[in-house]
Amino acid sequence: MNGFIEPIIGRYVHIEVNGEINRIYFEENGSGIPLVCLHTAGSDARQWRHLLVDDEFTRHFRVIAFDMPWHGKSNPPDSQYGTEYRLTTASYTAIIRAFCNALKLERPVVMGCSIGGRIVLNLAIEHAHEFRALIGLEAADFQQPWYDTAWLNRPDVHGGEVCAALVSGLIAPNGPEASRNETLWGYKQGGPGIFKGDLYFYRVDGDLRGRTCNIDVNQCPLYLLTGEYDFSCTPEDTLRTAAGIPGAKASVMERLGHFPMSENPEQFRRYIAPVLQDILNKQNS
Repeated sequence: MNGFIEPIIGRYVHIEVNGEINRIYFEENGSGIPLVCLHTAGSDARQWRHLLVDDEFTRHFRVIAFDMPWHGKSNPPDSQYGTEYRLTTASYTAIIRAFCNALKLERPVVMGCSIGGRIVLNLAIEHAHEFRALIGLEAADFQQPWYDTAWLNRPDVHGGEVCAALVSGLIAPNGPEASRNETLWGYKQGGPGIFKGDLYFYRVDGDLRGRTCNIDVNQCPLYLLTGEYDFSCTPEDTLRTAAGIPGAKASVMERLGHFPMSENPEQFRRYIAPVLQDILNKQNS
C-alpha cells in the first residue's frame, strides 16, 4: 500500500561484551512479554520482519530482533577490524545476555533459528533461570557437516553469491517466490567471512552432545520446531535432541525448510502461534 509506514522502531544500544563496547542495531514492536529473536548464520534481523508487524503477536509480546556484531547494521567491535571473525559458544551466549541486560528485559522469551536455535539450547543448559521460555527453530545438539566452508571466503569467489547458493536448497519448494528471494538476498549482502565465522560455532565449537540432558524444562519451557525440508538440521536431528530432554516439546513443520520465519511467513505462523499462545497462557495462569 502506497504510503504505508510499518510500526517497527529501529534503534542502537551500546552493550559491553568481553570488556569492549558493541554498538548493536535492533528493531522492535509491540508490548508485553519480551520476545528476543535471533537470526541465522550469515544473515541479520530482517528475517523477522513479518513477526514484527503481526498485530496478534505484538498485542501480547514485545518482539525484538537484533543484528549480531559483524552482521547487518551492527559493525564489528572497533578493535576487531582486520581480524578473522569466529563465533564461539561463549561469545554468542555473552552477546545475548548482554543485550537482554542492556534493555533491562525481565525474563524474556528467546527464539532463535539455526545457529540461533543451537545457542537457545546452551541458554537452557547454563542460564535457564534468566528466561521465561526458549524456542529453537531448526535446532539440535549437533549436525554432521555436509559442505566445505573454505568456499565461503575466497578471493576468487563472490562471497555473497556462494553463500546464497549454498543455502538456497535449504528453502522448501513451492513457497512464495518473493519470500525465497528476500531470504537469499540477506545472504548475498553478508560481510566477507561472516557466514564462515558463524559456522565455526555451528560446526566446531557448539557441539552440545552429552549436555542437553541437563536441561530442566520445569525451570524454563523449551520448544523445538524444525521444517520438514531442512537437510542441514533434519527433523530427525531435532527429534533425537528432544527425546533426550524430558518435557521438551518438538514439532516438525510441514512445507517449511531451514528459514521458516522468512521463507514462508504465513505457513510458519501456523506453528509459532500455538507456541506463543502456550507461553501466554502460562504467564496468565
